[in-house]
Amino acid sequence: MNQAPAQPRDPLGLTILVAVAFAALCSIRLTTLAMPYFDEVHYLPAAREMLAGGEYINREHPLLGKTILAAGIALFGDAPFGWRIFPLLAGVLTLFASMRAMWHASQSRFATLAFGILLASGFMLLVQARIAMLDIFMACFLALAAWQFTAAMRKPEQGRMRLAATGLFLGAAMAAKWNAIPLAMLPGIAFFLARLSAGRRRLFTSRRGIPVPGVSLLEAALWLGAVPLATYALSFWPAMFMQENPLTSGGFFALHREMLALQTQVLAPHSYQSNWPDWVLNARAIWYYYEAVDGIQRGVLLLGNPLTMLLGIPALFWCLASGISERNWARIGMVAGYLASLGLWFVADKSVQFYYHYFVPHFFLLGALALALDALWQAGNRRVPMLVLGGSLAIFAWFYPILTAARLASPQSFLDYAWIPGWR
Repeated sequence: MNQAPAQPRDPLGLTILVAVAFAALCSIRLTTLAMPYFDEVHYLPAAREMLAGGEYINREHPLLGKTILAAGIALFGDAPFGWRIFPLLAGVLTLFASMRAMWHASQSRFATLAFGILLASGFMLLVQARIAMLDIFMACFLALAAWQFTAAMRKPEQGRMRLAATGLFLGAAMAAKWNAIPLAMLPGIAFFLARLSAGRRRLFTSRRGIPVPGVSLLEAALWLGAVPLATYALSFWPAMFMQENPLTSGGFFALHREMLALQTQVLAPHSYQSNWPDWVLNARAIWYYYEAVDGIQRGVLLLGNPLTMLLGIPALFWCLASGISERNWARIGMVAGYLASLGLWFVADKSVQFYYHYFVPHFFLLGALALALDALWQAGNRRVPMLVLGGSLAIFAWFYPILTAARLASPQSFLDYAWIPGWR
């Protein structure tokens, strides 16, 4: 008697547990820094002006992220909790959605859970989830889009609904920050290439074949092309009602010319500026905060986990080689996402760049590492994956105080964490 093939078991319950644990870690000392710090000084005034219907400021960035910050202030008050509660929730949702995307892409419980552990202990997601900046909203919407797109391919009976959600979230990601634009293009490109490889006679109208049977290429263009653009455009609706410099004063396209000019203006050098080779090597950190207030020294350091950020580099090369040879689309997807999100900074005409621009690429880097560890796990090598995950958690525990504004012993305590000159 033939037995049915074993079906992988969805780790949804454990995924929720990882997300809840991460939420708890993020919430500790969330409001300890009672004043705006780092780029909060730019985005919080813009959110307040939106609430008051006053001046349209911080015009170099789209509106959605600042609209969410304004909602936090309106609901919970113009205080640290109101500033940072929605970034925290977005960070937790980012982790959960990223794990769901990994599950649908890989169908591996271990890869899914390993990815969650690597992200939660990777430093960057925790720090960005605790500050009122735009990057966490962009990452959240990108993770939600990845979840819905991979689920559409895995569950074609839900394909139309999932692709529509993908388009909505891609538009929201771009409406949070322009850095999302290269990644927002990938689902549509992937759908086209997959359908082209299926060899359908009626390429644009056939509903047969990968990646989502039942959806034609023309319909996919609606969900993955028109819907993101419409969502992005609608996100500027609040700007029409500002009293000073509203959207109507120059129009949508004139505003975007102004935004592009602001993004590409030549700025004065900054002591923490860096570029993409520094990010890849985890060689240049940013001190978001390091001050003594009322005699208490505190700090917030943004960098990547020094173990996993470096191990992720050979994992990416392994994903590329094995992904092509084995036609493993999850591995190829990690490489494509990494190159698309990092490649933006090969050509971006932005005079001053910072390590937080590596935030989105680092998701794909750690995703590649999770897949590499999963391959070892499935081959029977349990020691190396557990050592890597355990090492990541141990290093995270050491750095946790400086990631979360804990009380430090002295003004020189930064030396406990600044292991190399580029982290000082």
